[in-house]
Amino acid sequence: MSEVRAEGRADDDVYDVAVIGYGPTGVTAANLLGGMGLRVVVLERDAEIFSRARAISTDEEVVRIWQRIGLAEQLKQDMLAERPLDFVDARGRAFLSAHPTPRGHGHPPQMFIYQPALEQVLRDGVDRYPNVEVLLRHECLRLRQDADGVELTTLSTTDDSVRRLRAKYVIAADGGSSLTRAQLNVGYEGRTYEDRWVVIDTAMLKPWPDHDRLRFRCDPARPAVDCPTPLGHHRWEFPILPGDDEKYLTTDEAIYSMVARYGIVRDQIKILRATVYSHHVRFAACFRVGRVFLAGDAAHAMPPWIGQGMAAGVRDVANLCWKLDAVLRGELPEPVLDSYEAERKPHVKEVTRRAVFVGRIITERRRAVTRIRDAVLPVLNRVGGVSAWLQDSNWIPVAHYGDGFQARPRTKASGHQIPQPWVTGPDGERVRLDDALAGRWLLLHLGPPTAQPAWGRLGVPSLAVLPVGSRPAEGAVVDSDGVLLPWMTEHRVATLALRPDAYVYAAAPTGAQLPSPPAGFTPAPQASATTAP
Repeated sequence: MSEVRAEGRADDDVYDVAVIGYGPTGVTAANLLGGMGLRVVVLERDAEIFSRARAISTDEEVVRIWQRIGLAEQLKQDMLAERPLDFVDARGRAFLSAHPTPRGHGHPPQMFIYQPALEQVLRDGVDRYPNVEVLLRHECLRLRQDADGVELTTLSTTDDSVRRLRAKYVIAADGGSSLTRAQLNVGYEGRTYEDRWVVIDTAMLKPWPDHDRLRFRCDPARPAVDCPTPLGHHRWEFPILPGDDEKYLTTDEAIYSMVARYGIVRDQIKILRATVYSHHVRFAACFRVGRVFLAGDAAHAMPPWIGQGMAAGVRDVANLCWKLDAVLRGELPEPVLDSYEAERKPHVKEVTRRAVFVGRIITERRRAVTRIRDAVLPVLNRVGGVSAWLQDSNWIPVAHYGDGFQARPRTKASGHQIPQPWVTGPDGERVRLDDALAGRWLLLHLGPPTAQPAWGRLGVPSLAVLPVGSRPAEGAVVDSDGVLLPWMTEHRVATLALRPDAYVYAAAPTGAQLPSPPAGFTPAPQASATTAP
């Protein structure tokens, strides 16, 4: 080692949060924390963005998170939205089609992405924040925790220098083979599937009919994923079957042979890269060890069938970062951080369960079973409620928290994220709801507010929801799309206490008092106007 910094730490080596890993999870965390004004350091062992497109889709809830960091519209420019999805049999006939419908987050319900381009936009976003230091080609060799923080020993792979940093908290987003998780001696329970898959990224030279349609080719001879990706790319995935030569299947000759059965010829695609991977179903035994939090693939891994692996990591840090900010600023007590695992782990387990179920439909190779599948599912697809469930892609569960950081007694609205329609603000401008909420604690109420003295004493702002057609007014938003009022009515509430992530902390019906604010809650004064009466 050529250099070790002196033990006496300079202030510039002390951070609020250290983020280990700079993939989609880590870079989203860096943007969120940077926008909150925290001092952040990011450690990433690689010099460049990983060139292979791993994730191929995302959803409206994740784009809503990226909206929070001001990058949603830029990211959407490089996405393919609202493309149809078919499950097709060995003869190419669709036996099930899905048409994702919006769930109220204010963005298209499903979008195909090209991951390297997406990550570049997110990294460029981090450059906005001088309070975020990004150290590429740096590995975290060791973590040592004490009562006040975490000391990180890092190695620069550029010059072999060793640097010691200190952070109050650490987010480990360093992937499924997380060295941080290993250092913490946290188990990674679950299984790895025997089947290995070759994933092929191609450039589309000449389009073919329905090239922009996602197809799960459920052929028992060799299933396949046939997926459009933006910016002129197309993704193919094929399993490596018993007796296959794994090395051969990544060659151009083998790839052209496999895609030829779907009518794709050599002059239509250019093969960019092919690699082999395994599917995993794994969960870290715990998501928190002291001041260190596991996120993304470091905390959980799932098969890719419903496109939720990357999305789960983004949801993780969206849940965690505002809580870290509140604790670091003294607005909430430190035990609130335990709610990260309590809220995220059940949801990611349910998402994984559904991904496994969809994978079974796609990869089934027993011909007797596939004949039944191909005959029965089209029939079910014509049955009212079943058809709606199948076609609406309801295999992706809404992120509803049944436990965690919310008031007791619970209500029908508790633990739900409110929908995000367009609203009209006091100045008459149409904005998305989250932009009006501004990432803060807020009381949202219908009609004349019921006095909430416990919240008012803390200076929590209050915002009225006015019906469609109302005149803009100070301290209010007009429900221009007619979404919020019906939602609150359906959930039998007239007043909501919203967390900074727009999840319902507490709710009350007309004329009733909200449950008390969280114990130890001391929010910073808000610059904006109306506070709860």
